[in-house]
Amino acid sequence: MTVDAVTPKQITVGVLALQGGVIEHISLLQKAAAQLSSQQSTESSSTSTPQFSFIQVRTTAQLSQCDALIIPGGESTTMAIVARRLGLLDPLREFVKVQHKPTWGTCAGLVMLASAASATKQGGQELIGGLDVKVLRNRYGTQIQSFVGDLRLPFLEEEKPFRGVFIRAPVVEEIMTSGSSASGNTQDGSEEGQGGDEIAKLKERQRTEKVEVLGTYPKPQGMGEGEDIVAVRQGNVFGTSFHPELTDDVRIHVWWLKQVVQGLGSGRKGTQTQS
Repeated sequence: MTVDAVTPKQITVGVLALQGGVIEHISLLQKAAAQLSSQQSTESSSTSTPQFSFIQVRTTAQLSQCDALIIPGGESTTMAIVARRLGLLDPLREFVKVQHKPTWGTCAGLVMLASAASATKQGGQELIGGLDVKVLRNRYGTQIQSFVGDLRLPFLEEEKPFRGVFIRAPVVEEIMTSGSSASGNTQDGSEEGQGGDEIAKLKERQRTEKVEVLGTYPKPQGMGEGEDIVAVRQGNVFGTSFHPELTDDVRIHVWWLKQVVQGLGSGRKGTQTQS
């Protein structure tokens, strides 16, 4: 790791358990933690791998125990409604955007972590925010048009492609700047109840913590030229259009846990430095 830091001894990672592949994420997290521990035991290092615990999150009390969080796939509109009814939506915004704790969203989780979304259901939906991006929901069509595609993900620092599972997947259609305006059919709560100081902090974050594109996928035939953005990171927040938890490939979970350790150990809740 590239940051000189004190490694935390205990890290609790939560998986938001409102919908989606909760058990699958926890299973891969456990395997990733075991791999990190095994790697550390075979390497000469002055730092030790922290003790990880993984919990399902359905209440604010459970969320308060977490040092990091995964928001899994599902149906983002339903997730937002349930989170609001359970009193979780605003605490989740606090977790991500005020406490700046490491957070990863997969598929619908990416939608929830965006600042804006298009192709939403009538009436729009509430979002958590944290990523200064606008996403397009259901980019590749309906459930029956789901597919698996090979992804080249340079941050994994391996030639072997990652098999990305795309199920009604969103993509990032716009990286927003301080001058961008979000569409009116979404709400990420970024300016609700905030004074000038908080808004200024948000704008400063946009200036200093840029959105990094970590993965792309060729646009389908007939959907334009170039590549769709399917993985991004901004500070403490990471998002993927696809479902790593629905594979046996543990590499992204290992990478993300390293980012969590690095971010927490350096005294920040997130990091933009790749290990």
